[in-house]
Amino acid sequence: MQQLITEGALQPCSGEVNGTGNIIQDITLAAAIIYLNVSVFLSILLSRSLRSENRFMYMLSTCLSDICTGVSYYYAGVLDVKDHFQSPTRTFYIVPTFLGLSFMAILAAQADRYHAVISPFKYSQRMTRNRTLLVIFTYWFYAFFIVAVQNLVPIGTATKITSIGTFIGNIFVVIIMIGLNIRLFIIATFQLGREPPSEERDNKRSSVYLILVVAVFFLAAWIPLFCHIIACNFIGTTCYTFRNEGTDPLRILPRVNAALTPILYFRGCKALRVALFSTVWRPCCKNSILTLQKDALWSVLRRRNLKPDHSGSGESFGTQP
Repeated sequence: MQQLITEGALQPCSGEVNGTGNIIQDITLAAAIIYLNVSVFLSILLSRSLRSENRFMYMLSTCLSDICTGVSYYYAGVLDVKDHFQSPTRTFYIVPTFLGLSFMAILAAQADRYHAVISPFKYSQRMTRNRTLLVIFTYWFYAFFIVAVQNLVPIGTATKITSIGTFIGNIFVVIIMIGLNIRLFIIATFQLGREPPSEERDNKRSSVYLILVVAVFFLAAWIPLFCHIIACNFIGTTCYTFRNEGTDPLRILPRVNAALTPILYFRGCKALRVALFSTVWRPCCKNSILTLQKDALWSVLRRRNLKPDHSGSGESFGTQP
């Protein structure tokens, strides 16, 4: 997703707009984005079992792009920055590219889950780990290739690429994402519901619901800015221009979503939550680790139709009557 092209001049600091509170808000948001995404990123990276699943590779990609978003927000949000072609404070469109990479990662993860649920046998044959990594590398390369083109061609040509080409592409991508959301919801609600209860079915359903929730929140954060771009650039409406990135609520929303996405990840995925509490957050989450271990034990017992033996006979388990 590209930023709306606006005119503006260099200003001293975004903190002067709303006082000290505005600066504190921007710094806190940037710190939250970095902390939460680094935590999830390290949890996946340090867990061999998580790294073996394709869906966690897309989570890694999302977290990496959101980490870059958080770091860059210390400049684009805290300072008085307008990221358009003629601005002296521009970032050469690198900062909005990180937000766009998160968008592409979530779209790719949706397609991955759809393929995995619809054709599990073909999916296991086609989508090896190397091919998944190739998909991720491809959209990262594509994003920065477009950035390079925009910065190398004349400003007039770059403006046309951004305002027309990117706009049309984003319309199709948003439609595809909404269509995949509807299709995945139908699959999770009806198709998987007809399958006999099993651990595999539960894992499929939880992974589908997780990417559904993540995509819905992502669209909710992006659609207001997207509609604003349509209204201002293509209908000809005169729109109010905010002073900078750090005071524009339409551009703050995607950054808030960058902090919310890792929370959705570990709240919606028990395996990731266990890895997070037992590695990255281990020093401060010992009680949470014990609770998760007990929950995991009871889950195994319920699937095996067993219960703990409290008779004092010394045996670990007894058969449930």
